Amino acid sequence: MLNDILSPARAAWEDLQERLFFLPPFPDELDSLALFSLLLVVGLLMGEWLRANLGWPKVIGYVLAGTLFGPSLLGWISLEALAQIRPIADAALGLLMLEIGRRLDLRWLSHNRALLRATLGEITLSFAAIFLFAYAVVGLMPAWAAAAAAVTMASAPAVVLLIVEESSAQGQVTERVILHTALSAAASFFVFAVVVGVVHAEYSDDWLNAVIHPLWVVVGASIIGWLMARLALLIAALLPKRSLAQVFILVASALLAVGTARMLAVPVFLTLFLMGVTLSFSDQRRTLSYTNLPEGHWLLAIILFVVVGASLPWSDFTWLIGLQAIGMLIVRALAKVAALVWAGGGLSVTKRVMVGIGIQPLSATAVFMAYEVASLYPEIGRSSLSLPLFAAAIMELAGPALCRFALVRAGETAAVDNSKEGVA
Repeated sequence: MLNDILSPARAAWEDLQERLFFLPPFPDELDSLALFSLLLVVGLLMGEWLRANLGWPKVIGYVLAGTLFGPSLLGWISLEALAQIRPIADAALGLLMLEIGRRLDLRWLSHNRALLRATLGEITLSFAAIFLFAYAVVGLMPAWAAAAAAVTMASAPAVVLLIVEESSAQGQVTERVILHTALSAAASFFVFAVVVGVVHAEYSDDWLNAVIHPLWVVVGASIIGWLMARLALLIAALLPKRSLAQVFILVASALLAVGTARMLAVPVFLTLFLMGVTLSFSDQRRTLSYTNLPEGHWLLAIILFVVVGASLPWSDFTWLIGLQAIGMLIVRALAKVAALVWAGGGLSVTKRVMVGIGIQPLSATAVFMAYEVASLYPEIGRSSLSLPLFAAAIMELAGPALCRFALVRAGETAAVDNSKEGVA
């Protein structure tokens, strides 16, 4: 059909080439960069329309655009185009993980026993519940059940941070949602490293892989994150506080960390999270404490969530795995809410439930972690980790809405005119 429509234009172009020899051949397909740029515009418009007309978080529009035009559905974005744009998506996720790491306040946790109890309970119960479901109900092997639990136990830091910023949310529920999200992410990264070793121990012929690879992941990410944080603080100390130059140094150091992590095959999300944590604890002089990322990181978020939406393997979807993913999400949600309600603390039961609902998002970090583990043994990992991937796919759409609902219900969001909102 499309070839029939383009045939007259192709013939006219070829006739013109006979006289204008500098003209390139008639393009058989749109350039991948141009096509992806158009998709970003579509994702932006979808997010803005959903926000203005339905009050939905913009993130949902970005994911829908990527899912619709990705390889699994319309196929307008090829796998090759996704591979080309992956470094930008890594940079986007890295900057958001840097910010969530900078907001991690362990001092608050150390002075609040109930909060510490809630955190440990939520992390432990989430992992145990998901592991038991994946192993006993779905029938995954122990190593892959542990991998599924490591991938899905944590909330999505990028989604939570963006929803909080989009909603201009402030208050106890908001702060606890951010804290629990950051801590569960940190715990999942540790479990992720352990699971990498478990998977190697199960399938590798050389036991060194099971020992060295987890160390490479954790130690490598820690060293890169520490070095880049120290570099940023060292240079930023020579510049005026809260200046544009400091913002530039912060972003440039983060991008250098992203590039170094990619070059050394170390997870970008873990490296930038640890860089953020290092900045939070090492910045005794408050050199960068009040220096915020530019609002342009919202634009990077569009790229990130369009790529994540396009990366979801909807072509492998079956009703059975869909039901299993929903079952796992229900178990995960109950574990998180139950742990927070049980822990008690200074918040009312209703607000503790709101915190439990607010930390439900599951998104980019889970997808990237799943592909990291699956890439170790592609012939086995791809099918074994389809469960957490489809759980992430479902929560790509439901998670942002749940987080926003919790913040609104807690009365901590600012009243905004949706029809006048921009990207930021």
